Amino acid sequence: MNKERTMTILITGATGFIGKYLCLTLLQQGHDVQALTRSESSLTQLTGFLQQQGAAMERFAALEGDLEKPDLGLVTLPNGIECIVHLAARFAWNLPEHEARHTNVTGSLRVAELARHLNCRLVFITGFMLANEAHLSRQGIQMSHPEQTDWSQVYRRAGGYEASKLESAFRLREFVARHGLNAVEVQPATVAGHGSTGDLDPAQPLYSLLDNLYHGRLAMIPGSPEHWLPLIPVDSLAQLIAAACTATHVPDTLLALDQNTPNLAGLLQAAAQLLGKPGPRRHLPIGVMKALLAIPGLPGLLKVAPESLAFIQTCRFDTSRTEQFLAQQNVQLPPFAQYLEASCRHYCQRLGVGGGAVTIGA
Repeated sequence: MNKERTMTILITGATGFIGKYLCLTLLQQGHDVQALTRSESSLTQLTGFLQQQGAAMERFAALEGDLEKPDLGLVTLPNGIECIVHLAARFAWNLPEHEARHTNVTGSLRVAELARHLNCRLVFITGFMLANEAHLSRQGIQMSHPEQTDWSQVYRRAGGYEASKLESAFRLREFVARHGLNAVEVQPATVAGHGSTGDLDPAQPLYSLLDNLYHGRLAMIPGSPEHWLPLIPVDSLAQLIAAACTATHVPDTLLALDQNTPNLAGLLQAAAQLLGKPGPRRHLPIGVMKALLAIPGLPGLLKVAPESLAFIQTCRFDTSRTEQFLAQQNVQLPPFAQYLEASCRHYCQRLGVGGGAVTIGA
């Protein structure tokens, strides 16, 4: 594969937050994009976004399909596909195990089977927690022999959404190895807004964090001074995924996170300043917070899902391979201060309010 030549790339989850920026990035690079979608309204929103951004719409096409149907619901197989990006997933806290598995595990394997049939590269998106082996072991995953994992136990511990994403990753890895697929696994951190515009979808966890800060629902900092929530701007992630599709030589795993993300206390203090609100200063142990969120009604009142606490960890990661790849592809992450400020500004604009006067990193 050569970055300079035009490719045809099929994307599942193209109508999502990451997906729309990936479509835009690939179109801007001159590639042909096909979006696998089942929702007419979501497709309309995507095409509207792409048109607004001045994308070459003659290179964009939609393909009706559904992860939950055999053979993805495709009547005929698409032609000329050189890479499939699998972004689609059912996301919701408290997902029942059977629903999460049906879409996120079985559906993912259907996408992998399509890539095998078309003999094309598969770029599948998992999450940065897959790089935290201690966490995976605590969830009950047998790291030396994943096939021996009691996945029902993992679902009970991690919750339907996260467990299904973990199971999906291990099932896909096994499928790739068994069939010798040309595949790349991308492991994103928590997604931040666009590095310049700050565009941040309200369904994203960082948006919820900013919302809780703004409305005073975050009185204490979960965890200790060592805990952090690594971020990655959505446009940088889209550029990374695009490079994973088009570059000739790609590592089999790319860990997409900004090592310059401060600890959670620093992140919350900086965001609170930008929002013009007082930030929390005292820490609350994760175990205590989990116990509090077990009280009926409290998660809804605080707007915090117990499952989301798993992403706040003390583990630090080796991103050297990804950084080397990004340098080869001339992709640079914007400064943390820049994209956090942009995300907070965008949040305030959505609310129709003004933020704080402090600009971090000035």
